[in-house]
Amino acid sequence: QDYYGRELQKSEDLKTNACITPARPLPKVVRDALERVHEEVVARYYGCGLVIPECLASCRILDLGSGSGRDCYVLSQLVGERGHITGIDMTEGQVEVAKKHIAYHMEKFGYQKPNVEFLQGYMEKLGDAGLADGSYDIVISNCVVNLAADKRAVLQEAYRVLKPGGEMYFSDVYANQRLSEDIRKHRVLWGECLAGALYWRDLYSIAEEVGFITPCLVTASPITIGNKELEDIVGDCRFVSATFRLFKVPGSIQATPGQVIYNGGIVGHEKELVFDANFTFKEGEVVDVDAEMAVILQSSRFAEEFLIRAGGAKAAAPQGCC
Repeated sequence: QDYYGRELQKSEDLKTNACITPARPLPKVVRDALERVHEEVVARYYGCGLVIPECLASCRILDLGSGSGRDCYVLSQLVGERGHITGIDMTEGQVEVAKKHIAYHMEKFGYQKPNVEFLQGYMEKLGDAGLADGSYDIVISNCVVNLAADKRAVLQEAYRVLKPGGEMYFSDVYANQRLSEDIRKHRVLWGECLAGALYWRDLYSIAEEVGFITPCLVTASPITIGNKELEDIVGDCRFVSATFRLFKVPGSIQATPGQVIYNGGIVGHEKELVFDANFTFKEGEVVDVDAEMAVILQSSRFAEEFLIRAGGAKAAAPQGCC
């Protein structure tokens, strides 16, 4: 709260490159939406990349650690006036910046009433903020799960508030090993998203424990710290900025390998949908998928965008993060 509320006044105040690692190129519809966000909201934002999934029309989305609200205001445009965005952040100063610009964006987007709200609270305790079970289609998070001491509680709460078939789509920082006590207690490294980084294999085990299907890696890129003093402290630890998709698959759906054909109906991804690092779907093309991908597509908001049939050759096994 102190680091993000008082010490950092703009993204240029960050002491490492961890929170400004670029994601893959953005679709034009997202770039255009970002240009309509108020400049103060953009300047006071400290996420790594932009976590904007696809197929968002009329969705209810929760942003964990929403900060100044940049991602929320981008998503506000993509879900449309019938959708809804909730941002929650623990830092009072950041929530104030986000709230201050609600009316500005409503007018900018031509909406009759706001479709965003901002709450101050903790992502480990979403119930305390009044967020009910099964109330969101998507949960996003941009480089903030590492800032929570109890990662399991964060994923458990995200799972709870998601509807069946819902998705947690989030970027975060991961380490190639479990971090030492010296690193984990370093104040600046914590604020810079490194000291709280999860060993990437632990994400897979925690996600499974709370009920998610196996995580889908979307993108991963190495982090350069760019600060000699901090590099000496982390030693041989290596960090990566990675985006994952976690799906809450209903237990009633049977998972079997199959073949899918993308219909090409998603705005901004009409010809090709890069779903994750293992699966890219081109309009009209038959793709063999493993049982897990078949059940994800069948049970989620993507079901209407695909023709799905059982059978087909076994797809390649997904690869890990690092």
